[in-house]
Amino acid sequence: MEEVTHHADTVAERHHNGSGHHAPAAETAFGRPRDFLDNRFVYAVVSSRARGLSVGVNMNPDKQCNFGCCYCEVHRDVPSREDHLDVDVMAMELRKTLTFVHEGRLRERPWYRTLPDELLQLRHVALSGDGEPTFSPNFDEAVQAVAHVRALGSLPFFKIVLMTNGTGLDQPLIRHGLKFFTRSDEIWIKLDGGTQAYLNKVDRVSMPVEHILSNILGIGRERPVVIQSLFPAINGEEPPLEEIEQYAQRLKELKTGGAQISLVQIYSAARPAPNSGSGHLPLKVLSRIAHTVRQTAGLKAEVF
Repeated sequence: MEEVTHHADTVAERHHNGSGHHAPAAETAFGRPRDFLDNRFVYAVVSSRARGLSVGVNMNPDKQCNFGCCYCEVHRDVPSREDHLDVDVMAMELRKTLTFVHEGRLRERPWYRTLPDELLQLRHVALSGDGEPTFSPNFDEAVQAVAHVRALGSLPFFKIVLMTNGTGLDQPLIRHGLKFFTRSDEIWIKLDGGTQAYLNKVDRVSMPVEHILSNILGIGRERPVVIQSLFPAINGEEPPLEEIEQYAQRLKELKTGGAQISLVQIYSAARPAPNSGSGHLPLKVLSRIAHTVRQTAGLKAEVF
C-alpha cells in the first residue's frame, strides 16, 4: 500500500528500476521514483512521510489488491515482472541494500549526491508494494525474514513499518506475522474517508467500511497505529465538507473506543493516475482537513 500506495507513499509501476512517490514535482527530493538498485523486491525511496530514506519491500510484485483506488499509480494492465515474493531472495536483497545504505554508498548514484544528509538517513523498512501487503500469501514468512535480518545485529537497528488498507488485519496469517513486530515497529493503516459511499467512489472498496474500522479498532487497542489518509481532487473537486466531518467523526469514534492513534497523515494524489480524473489538492484544503481532525477527534494530524 502507499510508498504503496497503493498505499502507503503512492507507489507507481516501475518501468526499469523504479516508480512513483507522492510529492507533486519530480525534481524535488520527495518526487523521485522508487529505486530498486538492481533488486527484484527491495527498493529505496526518499519519503516525506518517513522524513527521510525508506527502504521498502514490494510484498505484492503480482499487484494483487482488493481496492481499486482512483489515484493509484500502479499500472495493472501492464504484466508483472514477478508473480510472487521470493522471501529468500528478498532477505538477501534487504541485507545488501541496508549495507549499501549504511556504508553511505547511495551517494555513488548521481541523484543522491546532492541530497542533505538527513534525507539519506534510514528511517524504516516498509512492508509495502504494488498491492495490499496483507494479500501476500507468505506474509508471515516475509515479516519473520525481515525481523531476522534485523536480529542478526550486523547492521544498526531499524524500525519495520507495515503499510496496509487494514482489511486483512483480522486474518490469522497476518496476526501471526505481526507477532514478529516489536513495540518500536509501526502499522500505518489507510482510511480515506468516513462514509461507505465516498470510499466506494475513491477506493472502490470491496467490503463494508465497518469491517475496516473494526480492524483498526482491534489492532489499535493492542498497539499505537498511524492513520494514512489520501484525499484526491476528483475531476477538480475537493471532498465535500460533510464527508470530512464524517471522516473526523469516525476517527473520534475509534479514539473513544480505545484505539491508540499516534498520528493522522493527511496528503493528496501526486499526479494523475492511469485512466483517472484524480488530482492533487491544494495545501490549504489539506490543512483544513487536518484542522477538522484536530478539532473533532483531538488527534495529532500532519499534512504531507
